[in-house]
Amino acid sequence: MVKIGSWLDGIGRMTWVEQPFKSSTAYRYYKLILDAVCNHFPSIPRHVVTMQTNELDVCEGHYVDITAEIWDDVIDLLDVVEVTRREVNEQESSKVTIKVVFPSGEIQTTRISREMPVDKIIADASQTLMGILGQCPTDIMALHSEDGSLGGIVMRGNRSIESYNIKDGHSIILRVRKRHLCKKPVIYLYSPSDIDVSVKISLIPEWTLSVIYPVVATEDHGQRLEWNVRTHQDGSLTEHNSGLDVSYLFWEAETNLQAFPQSPAFEPQSVDTFNPISSSLDDMDSIVIPADKASVYLDKSLKVLGLHTEARTSFITYWLPSILKHEYIALRFVSQAAYERAASLSISPQPDVVTRVFMLFRGIPKEHLANWSNAQTQAEKDVAWWVGVVGVDPARAGDVTLFRVLEWGGMEVPI
Repeated sequence: MVKIGSWLDGIGRMTWVEQPFKSSTAYRYYKLILDAVCNHFPSIPRHVVTMQTNELDVCEGHYVDITAEIWDDVIDLLDVVEVTRREVNEQESSKVTIKVVFPSGEIQTTRISREMPVDKIIADASQTLMGILGQCPTDIMALHSEDGSLGGIVMRGNRSIESYNIKDGHSIILRVRKRHLCKKPVIYLYSPSDIDVSVKISLIPEWTLSVIYPVVATEDHGQRLEWNVRTHQDGSLTEHNSGLDVSYLFWEAETNLQAFPQSPAFEPQSVDTFNPISSSLDDMDSIVIPADKASVYLDKSLKVLGLHTEARTSFITYWLPSILKHEYIALRFVSQAAYERAASLSISPQPDVVTRVFMLFRGIPKEHLANWSNAQTQAEKDVAWWVGVVGVDPARAGDVTLFRVLEWGGMEVPI
């Protein structure tokens, strides 16, 4: 991609052969070049390395720094870039240059102390937002992103910048936290014979139960509950405490904004993760379709995932009003394993088969469709691919000789 040559002692010169990375990946390309420089000069601390040029007319013969922000604009205009050591005093060496990305999308580059607590950045950002919005959001969270992507590691307010190993050019993304509502998970129980069953739900701290039916007592600050029911062969249930006859068990939850999701950095790379606070959809794991085509797509998808006619109809009619508020939507189904870690379901006696289907979706503005090209392509795939993603066994889920559990629910992720 890039040829690096003519290295001098303490100063390097790089001749560009090809510039394959453009636009949104410009920073990544800049970082690759910086990595190469640091590998060649291991004795020079990364934070004092700078790349300069005097080739542009605006330079008037003087060497000026090439920053990540202007990299994509100038690199095609240059033949040679000088690499040199930037002299800094001891106080400056304890600082790092970062990009602060505000909820509006505005980006500000600033130089801050590595010892600064995250709370201080959030407080300063709140004051800035006060000037922009006329009010100060009370729930702002910060995420650390190496490459400027909108995802990232949620940062705790009482920790320092240095504790996150933030380096020059990294981004701190600020988000106004909104409550994500886990809507209408309903649990059906089907048994070949009438039996007494205990159904327990246990949520992670990022979730708090908000509505349940039939109503039973909750524990651990609204994060646990237990229903005791009698199943009937027609699929109905009798809840022992109230004596109510119901078609299914119902619960909803809201996000606890005081909780912090576990950093993905501490999760094995092979583990699929889902957390209600940091839940997201991206171009690689989702499909994007026009909202008016969602009902047909969902019916096909839910059918292959094992939902019977009534469940599919209830799912679609419940979510359709929210979906149709948008022109396009991105949606994905969460794997059962990841969902189970966020909302554990314990049933006794143990069922022969459990099918849990949980959907995430969000609106996509028409002008942003270009950022979702892969997701649009994936929408054309056979919907059967969701079976592997979710990890269900549709054949066993439809076997009436087995004790079967079916749950469906979803969440709209704020844009």
